[in-house]
Amino acid sequence: MDLETGFYQNRVKKESWRTVLILAYQSLGVVYGDLSTSPLYVYKSTFAEDITHSETNEEIYGVLSFVFWTLTLVPLLKYVFIVLRADDNGEGGTFALYSLLCRHARVNSLPNCQLADEELSDYKKDVTSPAPTTFGSSLKSTLERHRVLQKCLLVLALIGACMVIGDGILTPAISVFSAVSGVELAMSKEHHKLYVNIFKLKVPIACIILIGLFALQHYGTHRVGFLFAPVVIIWLLCISTIGVYNIFRWNPHVYKALSPYYMYKFLKKTQRGGWMSLGGILLCITGSEAMFADLGHFSQLSIKIAFTSFVYPSLILAYMGQAAYLSRHHFDENDPQIGFYVSVPDGRFWLLRYLLPWWEAKPSSPGTFSIIKQCSALGCFPRVKIVHTSSKVHGQIYIPEINWILMVLCLAVTIGFRDTKRLGNASGLAVITVMLVTTCLMSIVIVLCWHRSVLLAVCFVFFFGTIEALYFSASLIKFLEGAWVPIALAFIFMIIMYVWHYGTLKKYEFDDQNKVPVDWLLSLGPSLGIVRVRGIGLIHTELVSGIPAIFSRFVTNLPAFHQVLIFLCIKSIPVPHVKHEERFLVGHIGPREYRIYRCIVRYGYRDVQKDDMEFEKDLVCSIAEFIRTGKVGCDGIDEDLGKECEKMAVVGTPLTRAEGKGIQVREVGIDNPESASTSELKEIQSPIMKPRKRVRFVIPESPEIDVGARKELQELMEAREAGMAYILGHSYVRAKQGSSMLKKLVINYGYDLLRRNSRAPVYALSVPHASTLEVGMAYHV
Repeated sequence: MDLETGFYQNRVKKESWRTVLILAYQSLGVVYGDLSTSPLYVYKSTFAEDITHSETNEEIYGVLSFVFWTLTLVPLLKYVFIVLRADDNGEGGTFALYSLLCRHARVNSLPNCQLADEELSDYKKDVTSPAPTTFGSSLKSTLERHRVLQKCLLVLALIGACMVIGDGILTPAISVFSAVSGVELAMSKEHHKLYVNIFKLKVPIACIILIGLFALQHYGTHRVGFLFAPVVIIWLLCISTIGVYNIFRWNPHVYKALSPYYMYKFLKKTQRGGWMSLGGILLCITGSEAMFADLGHFSQLSIKIAFTSFVYPSLILAYMGQAAYLSRHHFDENDPQIGFYVSVPDGRFWLLRYLLPWWEAKPSSPGTFSIIKQCSALGCFPRVKIVHTSSKVHGQIYIPEINWILMVLCLAVTIGFRDTKRLGNASGLAVITVMLVTTCLMSIVIVLCWHRSVLLAVCFVFFFGTIEALYFSASLIKFLEGAWVPIALAFIFMIIMYVWHYGTLKKYEFDDQNKVPVDWLLSLGPSLGIVRVRGIGLIHTELVSGIPAIFSRFVTNLPAFHQVLIFLCIKSIPVPHVKHEERFLVGHIGPREYRIYRCIVRYGYRDVQKDDMEFEKDLVCSIAEFIRTGKVGCDGIDEDLGKECEKMAVVGTPLTRAEGKGIQVREVGIDNPESASTSELKEIQSPIMKPRKRVRFVIPESPEIDVGARKELQELMEAREAGMAYILGHSYVRAKQGSSMLKKLVINYGYDLLRRNSRAPVYALSVPHASTLEVGMAYHV
């Protein structure tokens, strides 16, 4: 799987035309589903209440002008040509921008970051070139000095993430409900009385369709993309063809409305009503943020090709066709049905009327899954089950719990609102808030990461921020008419995210403050003052330095410990991927004869963690390779500095070492355990465990390995042959005495509830239960 993944990623990096076109085809079914359904409800939402009649064409032309320039400036100019370039090694979304800023300004929210992490190749990418500007340097130092600014930056990223989740709830609801309402209208025009009576139950029908669409998500982005891409292509071809027909049939001169002068005439004539109607016009760019949020599923070039060559011109033609039709069929308050379906020619495009709208509407879950995985990896969301649906593309994931939560909330807003106007108000506010957050973060990225002048950043935030602030104000004014929903949803998810992050940070601080110094360990002597039994003791900890308090508690209460001890820390790095050759960081704790090691395993927020068997092999191989290369670190205390000294060495996984060099891993038949020689390590099975494949670790016959290292390797092999025990800490987190009521509420109830209902870490779920030992400990933070 790993070799195949790496090979595929190398192909994507080279961006062969075949790969780009396949990804562009898939992106049509995943990225642009929401954006391409916007013609269903934009005009209807715009003229729903604020502008209830049209005596001339100024209102129609003004709305078309707004739609054209909004589509041109925001999705095309801002996202396609600027924001997509701010990817985090191929990943997109608000947290990708936050990850970039974390690496450039050292404002990482993760508590266990190390200087060694900055030596990762992907971490350093684009950090050192070119030289930062004077303002960029001062901004960097200001962010690093002030914790308040770091928290504000984190809160801004969380707001963007919460609004993406809210958009993933609201956009499917408005798309499906608009499709069902449109089919009802089309049938009523053609006097299908039976079907009209059926579609009086449009809310239950919309709910059934939504349930079916969310149920398809577990098939993954790859299959969903191939399933929906043909439907989106046919849909866009149909609406663009209808647009061309309406332009030539009703008003060939409608192209004049593309002039920005009509925006001025529109606002001058309609005044406050026109300003409030901008909340409906805003819906024409619903789904634009998916181009950046779903970047990890595809590539920059594929998304750009799909939008500029097909999606953008099709949408412009569709909106122009609707405007041409409405310019010859003026409406008033007695004829409020001005949606998309009234412009469809009667007796034609029956497929477009009855079938395509249902299939074309789809949940916008992939971007939501991506943002939640990033938040979880960076310590800002409770742990959830993450299913990787593709063996070739890391970013294609499915999160069952989140999918069903989104479905329930989507059904709730559909049943609660029952009309597209309030759904549109809610969806519009969520969309524009994400865009505003992206604009703010991008302005900092321009100065801090791209090292451009502050004038360019100011121009960027002023130009796009002004446009988005205008739409934001128009959406916010409809707070009581549905716009309160995304704010309420974002507030709930914001509380969950911040409580989890705060509790995780306090728990790590308690661990760090109560860790046992290395000199205490050294004072026990080589035997640690206890009996050393055969085997390997694998102690899981979140600390990257020092000895965890659970170890001292274990040693104090039990008279024996294993002959080889490994303090294992599995942590996430604010980069999408960590290369295999940089995955393990290994070092000695104390002198060599103590046989105590620290192993830090680093994963990016997009990396897939292996199962227990594969991970166990890599772990033992990496420690053996560390011993073989002779990088023994230091021998305890640095007397000049008066503190513990640990030299860590980067060791790659077995896949990164050439055959014949280093420790090799080979499988041994289950029925032939004697096939391994005495210098090889065999896996001993517990009688109550399910049989697993045995592996052997071959020590190369090399004169470069000294006697001490060979003896240490042999002891590691013997310990592994005796078996491996997993020691896990089980924490009970409580607010310490004297804490404020708010802190007690957050820690004792909020964080504790989330911790008890979230999933255990991946390694805790995959280790054999027969070899697991949990050590309970109370944390008073």
